[in-house]
Formats: sequence, C-alpha cells, structure tokens
Amino acid sequence: MTIDPKSMSCEEFQSQLAELVGSGADVGNHPHIRECDNCRRLYQDLQTIADAAKQLFPDQQPEDDLWERIESAIKKGDS
Repeated sequence: MTIDPKSMSCEEFQSQLAELVGSGADVGNHPHIRECDNCRRLYQDLQTIADAAKQLFPDQQPEDDLWERIESAIKKGDS
C-alpha cells in the first residue's frame, strides 16, 4: 500500500525517514515535512547529528544501518 505523502501521519513519515534519507531523496522538500513542524525539527536534528559525525570522522562513511539504529534508539526513548 502506497501512502499519499501529503496525508501522512507523523508516525508514517518517521517510519519511512531512515529509508528516505538512505535513498538520497530530498527529504527537506517532502510534502509532509513542509507541513509538519515536529517532523521538520526531527529531520533537522538528525541532519545536525549526521553533519557532526562527518566532522568527527571525515574519512569514514557511516555504516549502512546508521539511520535504522538512530530510529530504533529514538523509538526506545519514546516508550
């Protein structure tokens, strides 16, 4: 089932966020993120973390499952 990006709930968007970022999609122009302040702030925070990690380890590429592990840690913190 394909979800209309314009009518996505925050939960639906956040469940796809790791995949969107990993795919190289322009997440900043995603229809949900343009309308939702909370998800936009979450994405900006994740970008800040990713940028800081690049500065700490400029010659290393992040592991393929990095976004999934960040998402998992966020979900554990919400429960």
